[in-house]
Amino acid sequence: MLKLEGKKVVVVGGGMVAERKVTGLLGTGSHIIVISPNATDELKRLAGSERIEWLEKSFSKEDMDDAFLVFAATNDNELNQYIKMAASDHQLVTIADDPEGSDFHVPSHIQRGRLSIAVSTGGASPTLARKIREQLEQQFDDEYEGYLEFLFSARQRILKDVNETTIKRKLLTAIASKEFLNSQNREADLLRLLQNTRNDV
Repeated sequence: MLKLEGKKVVVVGGGMVAERKVTGLLGTGSHIIVISPNATDELKRLAGSERIEWLEKSFSKEDMDDAFLVFAATNDNELNQYIKMAASDHQLVTIADDPEGSDFHVPSHIQRGRLSIAVSTGGASPTLARKIREQLEQQFDDEYEGYLEFLFSARQRILKDVNETTIKRKLLTAIASKEFLNSQNREADLLRLLQNTRNDV
């Protein structure tokens, strides 16, 4: 759950593995730089639309200058290991063909507005992580995006308007229930809940 807004992220490699890494980085607000003499059609398209920067060259150590994250995603194990060795102490490197030697793993990820769910097998099986993610995508459908927006605004209101800690906790638990998730009019239900709470006090 790293905040990558404005950060430089380097992906070394231009094949399908590199493409998957780049696709996962899109939307993070990071400055994505791909280093490779060759690239997939999709990476070329992303570079053409200026969503990423593609340096059409072989890797050199200087390419990692000021990078926050580095993805060693080539099909050359020796080069991947060299990239890891060449990184500075403050840089995090993941190696596509060496999960144990990596500083971090990229989880399989679901985004539903403010809801973010990450699934990781610690590098043991990205395939299993993807399957679990697909199951979760069905369980947590698009309905959750609007629900999370409601929860955010309702929580702010409760924290501001309710002073009693016990009542505050009771209200926050209530709005996180299945009834509110399935409600056709959450705002009206919240007003009714707040009114009932005031009457009980």
